[in-house]
Amino acid sequence: MTPSDDGRGRRRWRTGLAVGLATAAVAAGAAVAVPAASAATVDPNAYYVLVNRHSGKALDVYNLATGDGAAIVQWARNDGAWQQWRFLDAGGGYYRVQSRHSGKVLELPNANDGVQLVQNADNGSTRQQFRLADSAGGHVRLINRNSNKALDVWEWSTADGAMVSQYQDLGGANQQWTMVTIGAVPAPGTFTNPIKRNGPDPWLRYHNGYYYLATTTWNSTITMRRSATLAGLASAAEQVIFNLAGRPNGCCNMWAPEFHLINGPNGPRWYFYYTAGQNVSDFNPTQRLHVLESAGTDPMGPYTFRADLGNDWQLDASILTVNNRLYLMGTYNAGGSYGQSLFITPMSNPWTLSGNRVRLSSPTLSWERQTHPVNEGPEPLYRNGRTMIVYSASACWGPDYKLGLLTFTGSDPLNPAHWTKAPNPVFQRNDANGVYAPGHNGFFTSPDGTEDWIVYHANDSAGGGCDMNRSTRAQRFTWNADGTPNFGAPARLGVQLTAPSGE
Repeated sequence: MTPSDDGRGRRRWRTGLAVGLATAAVAAGAAVAVPAASAATVDPNAYYVLVNRHSGKALDVYNLATGDGAAIVQWARNDGAWQQWRFLDAGGGYYRVQSRHSGKVLELPNANDGVQLVQNADNGSTRQQFRLADSAGGHVRLINRNSNKALDVWEWSTADGAMVSQYQDLGGANQQWTMVTIGAVPAPGTFTNPIKRNGPDPWLRYHNGYYYLATTTWNSTITMRRSATLAGLASAAEQVIFNLAGRPNGCCNMWAPEFHLINGPNGPRWYFYYTAGQNVSDFNPTQRLHVLESAGTDPMGPYTFRADLGNDWQLDASILTVNNRLYLMGTYNAGGSYGQSLFITPMSNPWTLSGNRVRLSSPTLSWERQTHPVNEGPEPLYRNGRTMIVYSASACWGPDYKLGLLTFTGSDPLNPAHWTKAPNPVFQRNDANGVYAPGHNGFFTSPDGTEDWIVYHANDSAGGGCDMNRSTRAQRFTWNADGTPNFGAPARLGVQLTAPSGE
């Protein structure tokens, strides 16, 4: 069988083909003089992506496997945890190479040319130990201690899923690897951002001992990952919890997921809100809001489809609760000078609208119109009897996407005059920290309930776009004396932050 790509850097099996063991032959004329082995070293407290010099593809745990004996192949670089490796000292200049995704280490089961490189539980065998030998241009070769042969992309393949094996150390480009530092290994009780690469529009909840995270997929699947620690989310396996394929409306292009535990007519259930349309083009006009209902109180489901919410272009569903009443919030095209605005609609239960949509806020301030006039992604925030909405403004395809604040200062949440808009953004880009376009956030509390945290996405450069390259980040926030949130500055990637209290 060979792997195929489902569009998110993950693999699924496709039957009928075979990634066979190739015959032992290296491309004619490909060998070059082998530089002498050196004392090349690595940082044991860092994760690396290993990119093959010949193919430009990364060393990868095939099909995101976590079990012993799983094949290690090359795949287009996506920097997922299944492509991240840590070098553990084995003594004598050798290392065990450990997968961040599975916790297993690389192993060559025997000394034969053409044997499949696999992952296995760390047992200290010399089959699991490798030394680094320098090649020109800063590349390295990985030499196995048992066989004294070099890791080798078999038969100089450039294909995704091609076998990685071993062969006599000839120094060919298919035996050379670039070690790309991805980030530091978090110390106990810490984590580093991002907690998910390629994770736009994040929604995170802590429930019964686990963090649960869902993000935009931009395809027909809804996925979620979970971990007992915030740091663990970076390497947690993605699980498909619902497939939209075949739905007459909302089959594809899944955006902006949120899941809320609500005590509705069927008792406590998770209600999973999302945006989806009839195709997978960006910003297509068929995008609508939809909701799933869980069978019980497990955030992973199983889920069944419950309802479509509205019959025109709407995005970014969220749920507001005021005086024990539910309201659907989101963004829509209000037309004319109002542009893309926030709306609020009363609900009789978690899947049924019970009144008319009301325009809640429009992009009237200069900073809300900096790239494009947008108010979107409304998220409720409650504290000490105060109700607030934190929303995203400007536009996600520019570096100045940022967060604004509405505070409920009246008695009727359906009356826009009963909400007060803060004149300035409450969270925005920080060039010194290399964080651009922070937005589309959510909130969660620490496991012991004593800390407030924000989860959001951002770009690594001012040229970043409104796409899957945005990554999920999290950080603790505090409160100002006037009762408004103080989010501070968005944290730099790779900086160790203290994990939420009570992990």
